[in-house]
Parts: sequence; structure tokens; C-alpha cells
Amino acid sequence: MAMQSVEVHLKRRPNGMPVAEDFAFVARDLGDPGDGEVLVQNLFISVDPYMRGRMNEAKGYAEGYQLDEAMYGGAVGRVVASRHPDFAEGSIVSSNNGWREGFLSDGRGLTALPETRLPVSAYLGPLGGTGRTAYEGLLGAAAMQDGETVFVSGAAGAVGSIAGQIAHLRGCRTIGSAGSAAKVAFCREIGFDYMFDYHEGNLLKHLREGAPDGLDIYFDNVGGDHLEAALAHMKRLGRIALCGAISQYNATSPVPGPRNLTVAIGSGLNLRGFIVGMFPELRETFQEEMTGWLESGQIVWRETVLDGIRRSPEAFIGLFTGENVGKMLVKLAD
Repeated sequence: MAMQSVEVHLKRRPNGMPVAEDFAFVARDLGDPGDGEVLVQNLFISVDPYMRGRMNEAKGYAEGYQLDEAMYGGAVGRVVASRHPDFAEGSIVSSNNGWREGFLSDGRGLTALPETRLPVSAYLGPLGGTGRTAYEGLLGAAAMQDGETVFVSGAAGAVGSIAGQIAHLRGCRTIGSAGSAAKVAFCREIGFDYMFDYHEGNLLKHLREGAPDGLDIYFDNVGGDHLEAALAHMKRLGRIALCGAISQYNATSPVPGPRNLTVAIGSGLNLRGFIVGMFPELRETFQEEMTGWLESGQIVWRETVLDGIRRSPEAFIGLFTGENVGKMLVKLAD
């Protein structure tokens, strides 16, 4: 069953905020699978803020995209033809072969997904790298304990919204920041104890109001002024999980660090950067707990979905202009 796949290529490296002209669409004919191969049609692909670093020429923690080649990222798809013993036709698989409508594979890098009552897109959100990032950041990097006070920036985003709910389920007081009244309202609906729009008022004033006794944990998705404000309001021996710094990803010149970083010395703060997968010992418990939370409705998630491969750049750019609530996805097929 041959098919044609449209791929998204990086045409040029963005200078600051990415624009549509940085991307190109290339059609590719995919042949029938050979022995030991499968043909996969992607159903959903994920666009994520960390991908912005992959577009730079400078080396980062994730392997960079090459110009005039198909990009890649998280995806879930359906096996439409198979000559591989481990993947039956019709089965759903996850892969890192995003930014394209379909692909041929020898099976390496594919994971057959279990049957579940949940939508398959959940494996790109709360049951995938997004949810695992939130779980590992709180329980691994920040060593969260029940009943602590936790501040999450970017609280309406894919990772932030899950992190806040995990903390809430562990009996923590949760404070969050978001970029609009609608996003603040969403976060209140999912259990944040105190929410604020970071465009309104002083960040530190909000933190003092939401957490009068200080913060045990800051889950940082934003960096910049949010990190500086959190540092000023941490309790002694507080922990900061450095997950992302979306406020700085499109900077065209070096960004100075927090002006008050020295408070970490006297307060004995622990600032720990991490990426998903750094805590493999948590993987099994994450899968068990998150599946249970989702199936019981204790954790809810929101998706912002754009249709069609040609809207992928639009979806990606929207991450930096505040267009998404929850996980940003591109839907390619039913």
C-alpha cells in the first residue's frame, strides 16, 4: 500500500521568532514496506517549545535539525501495511517521526501502544513526554513532598497544566501564572489554588499573596522575570526544577541571568535542570499513576488542535504567541 507523504523541512534557520517562510513542504512517495518494514500513517504530531533550539545552528541538548531535510518530533500513527512480525496492520504506534504525514520504518524507534479508552492523542500529552516531564520534574528534579507549596509558571501549557494537577493530587498548595484571563480561568477549573495573569501586576506581589509563607518548589517553564521573582520568594532549602525558558527561546542576543541568583547561596536553594528521561526509575510509576488519574478523571487535559500538515508551522509559532491552552497538536488523519 504505497502512499504519498508531505514532510515539513527547515528551509532556513529562524532569526528570532520563527515565521512561515522558515519552513518548506516537500511531497515524498513512500513505497510498499519490504521485509521487516512497516508503513505508518501519522494521526497526530506534536509541536513543542524545545524544538526551537533544534532550529539553531549552535549545538543544544537535543540534536539539531538539518536544513532542507524533514524535521522530526513526537507522533502517533496507524500501521497501514506491515511486513514486520511485531507490528500488526491497524495497530497504533508512537514514534519520533513527526512533521510528516507518513513514513516507512524497520521498527526501530516505534512503540506499539496499548488499547485504552483514552484518545490516542493522550500518548503525546499526559501519557507521553509531556506528562512524564511534569511528573519527573516534580518528583525527581524537585523531590516534591506531600503538602508543600508549589509555583508553576506557564500553568495553562501542556506541561504546566499537568504539573499543577499532580501537585494538587499530592496535597500541595498550587500557585500558577498564565498569559490571559481565559487561561487563568482554565487553571482554576483544574485545581490551582491561586492563579494570576502575569501581564497584570507585579510578579513578586502575586507570589506573596498566593504563598504568604514562601515557596517550597518552583517548576520553571518560563525563565526570565519569573525565575527572578521565584528566587526572591523561595523558602530556605527550596527547590527549583528548571524545565524550560520559553521567554528566551527566540532571543537574538545573550540573555542575562537572574539578578538575584546569589540568594540561592544563603537560602541553600537547589536549582536543577532536567529533561524527560533523566529519572528512568520513575517511568513505571508514572505510567501506572497517570493512567489511573486520567481514566478516573482526576487529571484532565486540554488540547489545541490544528488540522493538516501544512498548518504545522502555524501551530509551532503559536506556542510562542500564546495561542495554545494545554497541548498543541496537529491532526493529520482520523
